[in-house]
Amino acid sequence: MEEKAGAQIGVRAFIQSLTILFVLMMIAGILTLAVPSGQYTHIQADGRQTIDPASFHYIQHPDYPVWRWFIAPVEVLGSSGGLTVVVIIIVLFFAGGAFAVMDKTGTLRAFIGRIVRRFSGRKYLLLWMVCLAFMFLGATLGTFEEVVLLVPVMIALAYSLGWDALVGLGMSILATNMGFSAAITNPYTIGVSQQLAGLPLFSGAWFRIIIFLVIYLIFGLFLSEYAHKIDKNPEKSLIHDVDAAERQKYKSVDSSFIAEDPLQNRAMAFFGLFLVLIFIVMLAGPFVSFISDYALPIVGILFLIGGLGAGFISGAGGKMVWKGLIEGWGGLAPSVPMILMAASIRYIIDSGAVTDTILHAAAAPFSHLGAFPAAISVYGLALGIEFFIASGSAKAFLMMPIVLPLSDLIGVTRQTAVLAYIFGDGFSNLAYPTNPVLLISLGLTVVSYPKWLRWTAKLWLWVIIATVAFLGIAVWIKLGPF
Repeated sequence: MEEKAGAQIGVRAFIQSLTILFVLMMIAGILTLAVPSGQYTHIQADGRQTIDPASFHYIQHPDYPVWRWFIAPVEVLGSSGGLTVVVIIIVLFFAGGAFAVMDKTGTLRAFIGRIVRRFSGRKYLLLWMVCLAFMFLGATLGTFEEVVLLVPVMIALAYSLGWDALVGLGMSILATNMGFSAAITNPYTIGVSQQLAGLPLFSGAWFRIIIFLVIYLIFGLFLSEYAHKIDKNPEKSLIHDVDAAERQKYKSVDSSFIAEDPLQNRAMAFFGLFLVLIFIVMLAGPFVSFISDYALPIVGILFLIGGLGAGFISGAGGKMVWKGLIEGWGGLAPSVPMILMAASIRYIIDSGAVTDTILHAAAAPFSHLGAFPAAISVYGLALGIEFFIASGSAKAFLMMPIVLPLSDLIGVTRQTAVLAYIFGDGFSNLAYPTNPVLLISLGLTVVSYPKWLRWTAKLWLWVIIATVAFLGIAVWIKLGPF
Protein backbone atom coordinates (compact mmCIF):
# COMPACT_ATOMS: atom_id res chain seq x y z
CA MET A 1 0.00 0.00 0.00
CA GLU A 2 1.37 3.40 -1.02
CA GLU A 3 2.20 5.77 1.83
CA LYS A 4 0.26 9.03 1.81
CA ALA A 5 2.17 12.28 1.73
CA GLY A 6 2.43 14.76 4.57
CA ALA A 7 1.20 14.55 8.14
CA GLN A 8 -1.46 11.86 8.61
CA ILE A 9 -3.45 11.77 11.84
CA GLY A 10 -4.28 8.19 12.78
CA VAL A 11 -7.88 7.16 13.51
CA ARG A 12 -7.04 6.01 17.04
CA ALA A 13 -5.19 9.22 17.91
CA PHE A 14 -8.00 11.30 16.37
CA ILE A 15 -10.75 9.56 18.35
CA GLN A 16 -8.69 9.74 21.54
CA SER A 17 -8.08 13.47 21.12
CA LEU A 18 -11.73 14.20 20.26
CA THR A 19 -12.89 12.24 23.30
CA ILE A 20 -10.56 14.14 25.62
CA LEU A 21 -11.53 17.50 24.11
CA PHE A 22 -15.24 16.66 24.41
CA VAL A 23 -14.79 15.77 28.08
CA LEU A 24 -12.97 19.07 28.62
CA MET A 25 -15.82 20.91 26.87
CA MET A 26 -18.32 19.32 29.25
CA ILE A 27 -16.13 20.18 32.26
CA ALA A 28 -15.98 23.78 31.01
CA GLY A 29 -19.78 23.76 30.74
CA ILE A 30 -20.19 22.41 34.28
CA LEU A 31 -17.88 25.18 35.52
CA THR A 32 -20.28 27.77 34.08
CA LEU A 33 -22.96 26.33 36.42
CA ALA A 34 -20.79 25.75 39.50
CA VAL A 35 -18.52 28.82 39.53
CA PRO A 36 -19.79 32.34 40.30
CA SER A 37 -19.50 34.80 37.42
CA GLY A 38 -16.87 37.48 37.81
CA GLN A 39 -15.04 40.09 35.80
CA TYR A 40 -11.80 42.03 35.62
CA THR A 41 -11.59 45.44 34.00
CA HIS A 42 -9.71 45.08 30.73
CA ILE A 43 -7.48 48.03 29.87
CA GLN A 44 -5.23 49.09 27.02
CA ALA A 45 -1.54 49.22 27.97
CA ASP A 46 1.27 49.77 25.49
CA GLY A 47 -1.10 49.19 22.59
CA ARG A 48 -2.43 45.83 23.79
CA GLN A 49 -5.28 44.64 25.99
CA THR A 50 -4.42 43.44 29.47
CA ILE A 51 -6.06 43.06 32.89
CA ASP A 52 -6.18 45.47 35.83
CA PRO A 53 -5.27 42.98 38.62
CA ALA A 54 -7.02 45.04 41.33
CA SER A 55 -10.35 45.34 39.49
CA PHE A 56 -11.95 41.89 39.98
CA HIS A 57 -15.63 41.90 41.01
CA TYR A 58 -18.54 39.45 40.88
CA ILE A 59 -21.37 39.97 38.38
CA GLN A 60 -24.80 38.50 37.65
CA HIS A 61 -24.69 35.08 36.05
CA PRO A 62 -25.56 35.27 32.31
CA ASP A 63 -28.17 33.02 30.71
CA TYR A 64 -26.09 30.32 29.01
CA PRO A 65 -28.13 27.11 28.41
CA VAL A 66 -26.59 23.64 28.45
CA TRP A 67 -27.47 22.88 24.80
CA ARG A 68 -25.10 25.62 23.64
CA TRP A 69 -22.13 23.70 25.08
CA PHE A 70 -22.54 21.20 22.26
CA ILE A 71 -22.57 23.75 19.43
CA ALA A 72 -19.74 25.86 20.88
CA PRO A 73 -17.21 24.59 18.27
CA VAL A 74 -19.42 26.20 15.60
CA GLU A 75 -20.34 29.30 17.61
CA VAL A 76 -16.67 30.04 18.29
CA LEU A 77 -16.25 30.95 14.61
CA GLY A 78 -18.61 33.89 15.14
CA SER A 79 -16.86 35.10 18.29
CA SER A 80 -14.35 37.94 18.53
CA GLY A 81 -11.51 35.44 18.11
CA GLY A 82 -13.19 33.50 15.32
CA LEU A 83 -11.26 35.21 12.52
CA THR A 84 -7.96 34.28 14.19
CA VAL A 85 -9.08 30.64 14.36
CA VAL A 86 -10.00 30.63 10.65
CA VAL A 87 -6.74 32.31 9.59
CA ILE A 88 -4.63 29.84 11.57
CA ILE A 89 -6.48 26.84 10.13
CA ILE A 90 -5.99 28.14 6.58
CA VAL A 91 -2.28 28.82 7.15
CA LEU A 92 -1.80 25.33 8.62
CA PHE A 93 -3.34 23.88 5.47
CA PHE A 94 -1.15 26.06 3.23
CA ALA A 95 2.07 25.05 5.03
CA GLY A 96 1.03 21.40 5.44
CA GLY A 97 0.02 21.17 1.78
CA ALA A 98 3.37 22.57 0.65
CA PHE A 99 5.31 19.95 2.58
CA ALA A 100 3.04 17.16 1.44
CA VAL A 101 3.81 18.13 -2.17
CA MET A 102 7.57 18.16 -1.53
CA ASP A 103 7.23 14.85 0.29
CA LYS A 104 5.25 13.27 -2.56
CA THR A 105 7.53 14.55 -5.31
CA GLY A 106 10.75 13.47 -3.55
CA THR A 107 12.18 16.94 -2.94
CA LEU A 108 12.48 16.31 0.81
CA ARG A 109 14.46 13.12 0.13
CA ALA A 110 16.61 14.97 -2.40
CA PHE A 111 17.47 17.58 0.22
CA ILE A 112 18.78 14.93 2.62
CA GLY A 113 20.52 13.19 -0.30
CA ARG A 114 22.45 16.38 -1.05
CA ILE A 115 23.69 16.52 2.54
CA VAL A 116 24.76 12.85 2.36
CA ARG A 117 26.64 13.37 -0.94
CA ARG A 118 28.43 16.47 0.27
CA PHE A 119 29.77 14.87 3.45
CA SER A 120 30.23 11.24 2.39
CA GLY A 121 33.53 9.79 3.63
CA ARG A 122 33.49 11.90 6.80
CA LYS A 123 30.91 9.99 8.75
CA TYR A 124 30.90 11.95 12.01
CA LEU A 125 30.72 15.24 10.17
CA LEU A 126 27.94 13.65 8.11
CA LEU A 127 26.13 12.64 11.31
CA TRP A 128 26.30 16.22 12.65
CA MET A 129 25.22 17.73 9.31
CA VAL A 130 22.28 15.34 8.80
CA CYS A 131 21.13 16.06 12.36
CA LEU A 132 21.45 19.80 11.69
CA ALA A 133 19.42 19.46 8.47
CA PHE A 134 16.59 17.61 10.21
CA MET A 135 16.68 19.92 13.25
CA PHE A 136 16.57 22.95 10.97
CA LEU A 137 13.51 21.59 9.16
CA GLY A 138 11.73 21.06 12.48
CA ALA A 139 12.76 24.37 14.05
CA THR A 140 11.96 26.65 11.11
CA LEU A 141 9.30 24.94 9.03
CA GLY A 142 7.57 22.74 11.60
CA THR A 143 8.44 19.47 9.83
CA PHE A 144 7.77 16.45 12.04
CA GLU A 145 5.36 13.72 10.93
CA GLU A 146 6.59 13.97 7.32
CA VAL A 147 10.02 12.65 8.37
CA VAL A 148 8.56 9.23 9.24
CA LEU A 149 8.81 8.35 5.53
CA LEU A 150 12.57 9.05 5.63
CA VAL A 151 13.20 6.89 8.70
CA PRO A 152 13.97 3.70 6.68
CA VAL A 153 16.44 5.65 4.52
CA MET A 154 18.26 7.04 7.56
CA ILE A 155 18.36 3.62 9.23
CA ALA A 156 19.86 2.16 6.05
CA LEU A 157 22.44 4.97 6.10
CA ALA A 158 23.27 4.26 9.76
CA TYR A 159 23.77 0.56 8.99
CA SER A 160 26.02 1.38 6.03
CA LEU A 161 28.21 3.49 8.35
CA GLY A 162 28.56 0.66 10.91
CA TRP A 163 26.03 1.93 13.44
CA ASP A 164 22.62 0.62 14.54
CA ALA A 165 18.94 1.46 14.10
CA LEU A 166 18.95 3.75 17.14
CA VAL A 167 21.46 6.04 15.41
CA GLY A 168 19.26 5.99 12.30
CA LEU A 169 16.23 6.99 14.38
CA GLY A 170 18.37 9.62 16.10
CA MET A 171 19.55 11.19 12.83
CA SER A 172 15.99 11.43 11.51
CA ILE A 173 12.90 11.56 13.68
CA LEU A 174 14.65 12.39 16.99
CA ALA A 175 16.70 15.18 15.38
CA THR A 176 13.53 16.61 13.83
CA ASN A 177 11.80 16.51 17.19
CA MET A 178 14.71 18.33 18.83
CA GLY A 179 14.38 21.09 16.23
CA PHE A 180 10.57 21.16 16.38
CA SER A 181 10.84 21.66 20.15
CA ALA A 182 13.69 24.19 20.07
CA ALA A 183 11.55 26.10 17.60
CA ILE A 184 12.81 29.26 15.94
CA THR A 185 9.96 30.02 13.50
CA ASN A 186 7.88 26.81 13.64
CA PRO A 187 4.50 27.98 12.21
CA TYR A 188 2.55 25.23 13.99
CA THR A 189 3.69 26.13 17.50
CA ILE A 190 5.46 29.52 17.54
CA GLY A 191 3.21 30.94 14.83
CA VAL A 192 -0.06 29.78 16.40
CA SER A 193 0.80 30.57 20.03
CA GLN A 194 2.27 34.02 19.29
CA GLN A 195 -0.77 34.87 17.17
CA LEU A 196 -3.02 33.91 20.08
CA ALA A 197 -0.79 35.89 22.46
CA GLY A 198 -0.96 39.02 20.33
CA LEU A 199 2.83 39.01 20.06
CA PRO A 200 4.59 40.20 16.89
CA LEU A 201 4.91 37.08 14.78
CA PHE A 202 8.22 35.23 15.36
CA SER A 203 9.42 37.95 17.77
CA GLY A 204 12.06 36.83 20.28
CA ALA A 205 13.74 34.71 17.59
CA TRP A 206 17.23 35.81 18.72
CA PHE A 207 16.73 34.05 22.07
CA ARG A 208 15.29 30.93 20.43
CA ILE A 209 18.27 30.73 18.04
CA ILE A 210 20.56 30.50 21.08
CA ILE A 211 18.30 27.77 22.52
CA PHE A 212 18.42 25.92 19.19
CA LEU A 213 22.24 25.97 19.12
CA VAL A 214 22.52 24.71 22.70
CA ILE A 215 20.01 21.89 22.09
CA TYR A 216 21.84 21.01 18.85
CA LEU A 217 25.12 20.76 20.78
CA ILE A 218 23.55 18.59 23.51
CA PHE A 219 21.88 16.33 20.97
CA GLY A 220 24.92 16.07 18.69
CA LEU A 221 27.17 15.10 21.59
CA PHE A 222 24.63 12.55 22.83
CA LEU A 223 24.31 10.86 19.42
CA SER A 224 27.97 10.97 18.41
CA GLU A 225 29.05 9.60 21.81
CA TYR A 226 26.74 6.62 21.31
CA ALA A 227 27.97 6.12 17.71
CA HIS A 228 31.60 6.22 18.90
CA LYS A 229 30.79 3.57 21.50
CA ILE A 230 29.44 1.26 18.77
CA ASP A 231 32.47 1.92 16.57
CA LYS A 232 34.77 0.80 19.38
CA ASN A 233 32.65 -2.22 20.30
CA PRO A 234 29.53 -3.16 18.26
CA GLU A 235 28.29 -5.23 21.20
CA LYS A 236 27.76 -1.97 23.11
CA SER A 237 24.71 -1.34 20.93
CA LEU A 238 21.56 -1.52 23.07
CA ILE A 239 19.91 -3.59 20.33
CA HIS A 240 22.91 -5.67 19.30
CA ASP A 241 21.12 -8.96 20.05
CA VAL A 242 18.18 -8.21 17.70
CA ASP A 243 19.77 -5.96 15.09
CA ALA A 244 21.62 -8.45 12.87
CA ALA A 245 18.60 -9.76 10.95
CA GLU A 246 17.28 -6.25 10.52
CA ARG A 247 20.49 -5.19 8.76
CA GLN A 248 19.76 -7.70 6.00
CA LYS A 249 16.24 -6.38 5.58
CA TYR A 250 17.41 -2.79 5.18
CA LYS A 251 19.90 -3.68 2.49
CA SER A 252 16.92 -3.70 0.14
CA VAL A 253 15.90 -0.13 1.01
CA ASP A 254 15.93 2.06 -2.09
CA SER A 255 18.91 4.40 -1.77
CA SER A 256 18.36 6.14 -5.09
CA PHE A 257 17.84 9.38 -3.15
CA ILE A 258 21.64 9.65 -2.99
CA ALA A 259 21.89 10.06 -6.77
CA GLU A 260 22.23 13.56 -8.22
CA ASP A 261 19.02 14.87 -9.79
CA PRO A 262 19.27 18.22 -11.64
CA LEU A 263 15.50 18.75 -11.59
CA GLN A 264 15.33 18.21 -7.85
CA ASN A 265 18.25 20.60 -7.42
CA ARG A 266 16.23 23.26 -9.25
CA ALA A 267 13.18 22.43 -7.14
CA MET A 268 15.21 22.89 -3.95
CA ALA A 269 16.62 26.17 -5.26
CA PHE A 270 13.11 27.41 -6.07
CA PHE A 271 11.77 26.53 -2.62
CA GLY A 272 14.96 27.97 -1.11
CA LEU A 273 14.12 31.33 -2.74
CA PHE A 274 10.69 31.31 -1.11
CA LEU A 275 12.29 30.24 2.15
CA VAL A 276 14.41 33.38 2.01
CA LEU A 277 11.26 35.46 1.43
CA ILE A 278 9.58 33.73 4.39
CA PHE A 279 12.54 34.58 6.63
CA ILE A 280 12.47 38.20 5.41
CA VAL A 281 8.79 38.42 6.41
CA MET A 282 9.58 36.82 9.77
CA LEU A 283 12.44 39.22 10.45
CA ALA A 284 10.53 42.29 9.27
CA GLY A 285 7.34 41.43 11.16
CA PRO A 286 8.33 42.84 14.56
CA PHE A 287 9.44 46.14 12.96
CA VAL A 288 6.90 46.78 10.18
CA SER A 289 3.33 47.10 11.47
CA PHE A 290 1.65 46.13 8.16
CA ILE A 291 3.73 42.97 7.88
CA SER A 292 3.21 42.19 11.55
CA ASP A 293 -0.59 42.31 11.11
CA TYR A 294 -0.57 39.97 8.10
CA ALA A 295 2.65 38.00 8.65
CA LEU A 296 1.03 34.61 9.26
CA PRO A 297 -1.17 34.67 6.11
CA ILE A 298 1.79 35.94 4.05
CA VAL A 299 4.00 33.14 5.35
CA GLY A 300 1.28 30.58 4.58
CA ILE A 301 0.86 31.84 1.00
CA LEU A 302 4.63 31.83 0.43
CA PHE A 303 4.83 28.26 1.76
CA LEU A 304 2.09 27.09 -0.59
CA ILE A 305 3.48 28.82 -3.69
CA GLY A 306 7.02 27.63 -2.92
CA GLY A 307 5.91 24.05 -2.28
CA LEU A 308 3.71 23.82 -5.37
CA GLY A 309 6.35 25.43 -7.56
CA ALA A 310 9.04 23.08 -6.26
CA GLY A 311 6.73 20.14 -6.96
CA PHE A 312 6.17 21.13 -10.59
CA ILE A 313 9.87 21.86 -11.15
CA SER A 314 10.92 18.50 -9.63
CA GLY A 315 9.77 16.65 -12.74
CA ALA A 316 7.36 14.42 -10.84
CA GLY A 317 4.46 15.68 -12.94
CA GLY A 318 1.38 17.77 -12.24
CA LYS A 319 -0.70 14.73 -11.33
CA MET A 320 1.73 13.80 -8.54
CA VAL A 321 1.83 17.41 -7.29
CA TRP A 322 -1.95 17.67 -6.96
CA LYS A 323 -2.14 14.19 -5.46
CA GLY A 324 0.39 15.21 -2.81
CA LEU A 325 -1.54 18.40 -2.07
CA ILE A 326 -4.86 16.54 -1.70
CA GLU A 327 -3.26 13.85 0.49
CA GLY A 328 -1.65 16.53 2.65
CA TRP A 329 -4.90 18.39 3.09
CA GLY A 330 -6.73 15.13 3.74
CA GLY A 331 -4.23 14.27 6.47
CA LEU A 332 -4.72 17.69 8.08
CA ALA A 333 -8.54 17.66 7.85
CA PRO A 334 -9.01 15.90 11.25
CA SER A 335 -7.12 18.77 12.90
CA VAL A 336 -9.99 21.18 12.09
CA PRO A 337 -12.58 19.74 14.53
CA MET A 338 -9.80 19.31 17.10
CA ILE A 339 -8.83 22.99 16.83
CA LEU A 340 -12.46 24.14 16.93
CA MET A 341 -13.21 21.98 19.97
CA ALA A 342 -10.06 23.17 21.75
CA ALA A 343 -10.94 26.82 21.00
CA SER A 344 -14.53 26.27 22.18
CA ILE A 345 -13.40 25.37 25.72
CA ARG A 346 -12.36 28.95 26.40
CA TYR A 347 -15.45 30.18 24.53
CA ILE A 348 -17.74 28.18 26.84
CA ILE A 349 -16.28 29.53 30.06
CA ASP A 350 -16.24 33.03 28.55
CA SER A 351 -19.94 32.70 27.68
CA GLY A 352 -20.67 31.66 31.24
CA ALA A 353 -18.61 34.65 32.50
CA VAL A 354 -16.48 32.45 34.75
CA THR A 355 -13.10 32.92 33.01
CA ASP A 356 -12.05 35.86 35.14
CA THR A 357 -13.27 34.12 38.32
CA ILE A 358 -11.02 31.13 37.54
CA LEU A 359 -8.10 33.45 36.75
CA HIS A 360 -8.66 35.35 40.00
CA ALA A 361 -8.61 32.09 41.99
CA ALA A 362 -5.52 30.79 40.18
CA ALA A 363 -3.57 34.05 40.31
CA ALA A 364 -3.23 34.13 44.09
CA PRO A 365 -1.27 30.86 44.56
CA PHE A 366 0.76 31.49 41.40
CA SER A 367 1.64 34.99 42.59
CA HIS A 368 3.00 33.53 45.82
CA LEU A 369 5.06 31.06 43.81
CA GLY A 370 6.86 33.78 41.90
CA ALA A 371 7.49 34.25 38.18
CA PHE A 372 10.04 31.45 37.65
CA PRO A 373 8.05 28.65 39.38
CA ALA A 374 4.96 29.89 37.52
CA ALA A 375 6.80 29.55 34.18
CA ILE A 376 7.89 26.05 35.18
CA SER A 377 4.25 25.26 36.01
CA VAL A 378 3.23 26.22 32.46
CA TYR A 379 6.00 23.93 31.18
CA GLY A 380 4.72 21.09 33.37
CA LEU A 381 1.10 21.69 32.32
CA ALA A 382 2.04 21.41 28.64
CA LEU A 383 4.02 18.25 29.38
CA GLY A 384 0.98 16.74 31.08
CA ILE A 385 -1.54 17.65 28.38
CA GLU A 386 0.85 16.37 25.68
CA PHE A 387 0.32 12.83 26.99
CA PHE A 388 -3.32 13.03 25.92
CA ILE A 389 -3.35 15.53 23.02
CA ALA A 390 -0.43 15.36 20.57
CA SER A 391 -1.54 18.16 18.21
CA GLY A 392 0.55 21.26 18.96
CA SER A 393 -1.88 23.70 17.35
CA ALA A 394 -4.93 22.21 19.10
CA LYS A 395 -3.08 22.29 22.41
CA ALA A 396 -2.16 25.95 21.83
CA PHE A 397 -5.86 26.83 21.43
CA LEU A 398 -6.58 24.87 24.61
CA MET A 399 -3.82 26.33 26.81
CA MET A 400 -2.91 29.79 25.57
CA PRO A 401 -6.23 31.58 26.26
CA ILE A 402 -5.96 30.59 29.95
CA VAL A 403 -2.19 30.76 30.39
CA LEU A 404 -1.69 34.19 28.78
CA PRO A 405 -3.98 36.32 30.97
CA LEU A 406 -2.71 34.36 33.98
CA SER A 407 0.86 35.24 33.01
CA ASP A 408 -0.19 38.90 32.82
CA LEU A 409 -1.50 38.70 36.37
CA ILE A 410 1.55 37.00 37.90
CA GLY A 411 4.24 39.00 36.10
CA VAL A 412 5.50 36.46 33.56
CA THR A 413 5.93 37.94 30.09
CA ARG A 414 3.77 36.44 27.36
CA GLN A 415 6.89 35.61 25.38
CA THR A 416 8.14 33.52 28.32
CA ALA A 417 4.75 31.80 28.65
CA VAL A 418 4.86 30.92 24.93
CA LEU A 419 8.40 29.57 25.36
CA ALA A 420 7.32 27.38 28.30
CA TYR A 421 4.44 26.04 26.20
CA ILE A 422 6.73 25.31 23.23
CA PHE A 423 9.13 23.33 25.44
CA GLY A 424 6.35 21.31 27.05
CA ASP A 425 4.59 20.62 23.76
CA GLY A 426 7.63 19.53 21.80
CA PHE A 427 10.24 17.68 23.82
CA SER A 428 7.77 15.13 25.16
CA ASN A 429 6.58 14.14 21.66
CA LEU A 430 9.05 11.26 21.41
CA ALA A 431 8.98 10.31 25.09
CA TYR A 432 5.33 9.32 25.49
CA PRO A 433 3.96 6.01 24.18
CA THR A 434 0.74 7.81 23.20
CA ASN A 435 2.45 9.63 20.32
CA PRO A 436 1.64 7.93 16.98
CA VAL A 437 4.79 9.24 15.27
CA LEU A 438 6.97 7.49 17.83
CA LEU A 439 5.01 4.24 17.60
CA ILE A 440 5.13 4.23 13.78
CA SER A 441 8.86 5.00 13.75
CA LEU A 442 9.65 2.25 16.25
CA GLY A 443 7.43 -0.11 14.26
CA LEU A 444 9.79 0.33 11.30
CA THR A 445 12.64 -1.09 13.40
CA VAL A 446 13.39 -3.74 16.01
CA VAL A 447 13.60 -1.07 18.72
CA SER A 448 11.09 -1.64 21.53
CA TYR A 449 9.60 1.25 23.50
CA PRO A 450 11.43 0.26 26.75
CA LYS A 451 14.77 0.16 24.83
CA TRP A 452 13.96 3.54 23.27
CA LEU A 453 13.14 5.06 26.66
CA ARG A 454 16.31 3.61 28.19
CA TRP A 455 18.40 5.04 25.31
CA THR A 456 16.87 8.53 25.34
CA ALA A 457 16.57 8.95 29.15
CA LYS A 458 19.97 10.66 29.45
CA LEU A 459 19.11 13.01 26.57
CA TRP A 460 15.78 14.00 28.15
CA LEU A 461 17.53 14.72 31.43
CA TRP A 462 19.99 17.13 29.80
CA VAL A 463 17.21 18.72 27.74
CA ILE A 464 15.08 19.34 30.85
CA ILE A 465 18.05 20.92 32.66
CA ALA A 466 18.81 23.16 29.66
CA THR A 467 15.21 24.24 29.05
CA VAL A 468 14.54 24.99 32.73
CA ALA A 469 17.71 27.12 32.72
CA PHE A 470 16.53 28.98 29.62
CA LEU A 471 13.14 29.61 31.22
CA GLY A 472 14.98 31.03 34.23
CA ILE A 473 16.96 33.36 31.96
CA ALA A 474 13.77 34.37 30.10
CA VAL A 475 12.10 35.31 33.42
CA TRP A 476 15.23 37.15 34.59
CA ILE A 477 15.60 39.28 31.44
CA LYS A 478 11.81 39.65 31.07
CA LEU A 479 11.93 38.27 27.54
CA GLY A 480 9.65 40.36 25.39
CA PRO A 481 8.51 42.49 23.74
CA PHE A 482 5.93 41.75 26.45
